[in-house]
Amino acid sequence: MSDKRRRPCKPSVISGGRAKGFPRGGGTMYGMSRPGTRLGPGVRRTAPVICAAATAFLLLAGCGGGGAAGAGSSPSSSSSRPRQEASWPPSPPGADSRRIPGVGERLHFEIPGSTRQVVAVHGAGEDSEDATVVLYTRHGETWTRERRWPAHNGRRGWTPDHRENDKRSPVGVFTLSDAGGVLPDPGAKLPYTRSAAFAAPRHWPEAYRHDFDYVIAIDYNRVRGTPPNDPTRPLGREKGGGIWLHMDHGSGTSGCVSLSRAAMEYLLRTLDPAQHPVIVMGDRRSLAS
Repeated sequence: MSDKRRRPCKPSVISGGRAKGFPRGGGTMYGMSRPGTRLGPGVRRTAPVICAAATAFLLLAGCGGGGAAGAGSSPSSSSSRPRQEASWPPSPPGADSRRIPGVGERLHFEIPGSTRQVVAVHGAGEDSEDATVVLYTRHGETWTRERRWPAHNGRRGWTPDHRENDKRSPVGVFTLSDAGGVLPDPGAKLPYTRSAAFAAPRHWPEAYRHDFDYVIAIDYNRVRGTPPNDPTRPLGREKGGGIWLHMDHGSGTSGCVSLSRAAMEYLLRTLDPAQHPVIVMGDRRSLAS
């Protein structure tokens, strides 16, 4: 059984038909809106359950839980690399700024003027799986840091031109529109789809079984207004997809960003469609450029 909510659809391409955050020579990603798929804030969705085969494909090609080697394979049970220091940016709680710390001019100006909530993912390095996630809210002209958590990104690091199964997280600015998971809705403000179809494959190691208990879709090459596990890829499978915020298992992912359960619950209860939330994500050098 699925438990879903909808709201009026809006295009997730931020401007000019280009998914923001990509260099001119990099990949162009679109998060398209499907007409007629939303009703209004807080309304529960009653769409059909996503088929298991489509969900399995998405999990293996997208999030895949901690570095699945490819279709039909299981993730490794542990990370072989020591965790790098990723506590960035070094700003105290409540510090105000006209710009989000660590985010350079290029990406800063790709954040829509209507956005009042930003999830910033600061990767420790281009080839590192370690990251720090910081939630900022905008009050007037200043950005205030609300929360900060340790996190993981793609096990091979970051890329401005994400491809299917490259095990790197895409660099850029993307909208956040839909959420879901195996567990009941914890009080999410984003439309939330509860379904057993989110469950990780049974052959995966125990440490990965709860990765998708809670997920928030990152609007990278997906259709907004659909459940996070919808397999539609507007630009084709070769550009990857199924990039989510989801629960952490202690090591890198297949391209998603993973956090603790407490962090996911906080984000689900805090991110508000009325505040036009976006995620700004990348390694430190890419973010600062």
